[in-house]
Amino acid sequence: MAFEERWAWVQGALALGVYAVYAVVVLGRAGDGTPLAEVSYVPTLLVAVGLSIAAGIVSRIAIAAIRPEGSDRKDQRDREIDRFGEYVGQSLVVVGGVAALAMALAEWPHFWIANALYLAFVLSAALGSAARIVAYRRGFHPW
Repeated sequence: MAFEERWAWVQGALALGVYAVYAVVVLGRAGDGTPLAEVSYVPTLLVAVGLSIAAGIVSRIAIAAIRPEGSDRKDQRDREIDRFGEYVGQSLVVVGGVAALAMALAEWPHFWIANALYLAFVLSAALGSAARIVAYRRGFHPW
């Protein structure tokens, strides 16, 4: 398995895993009858984003330390697959941005706007990682 493919697996798992923990914590706070939009989410959201960034950095270093072959170079195929994954994943960032803009224009509570953006980023990372993994596993044929 190529280094970049391993990184795609880890990146997707981290994005979904950290978001799942965030969702459980926030939804758990609403379990006592508090409306979801009034739950304290900002510190938890900031910790989740910071943890995702830190865990990503540490994971990439750990993958390179454990299996160093290929960690210091990308060939043309790796670059094309990476670009493809970014293009696929960024589509969800656009959708999330438009949704958040619509929510802001409709004057929805900040809770929903922030969570729509965070979910868009998480789904973007997961979909981009999935696209990279499929490209490595099934072959990649640029147009």
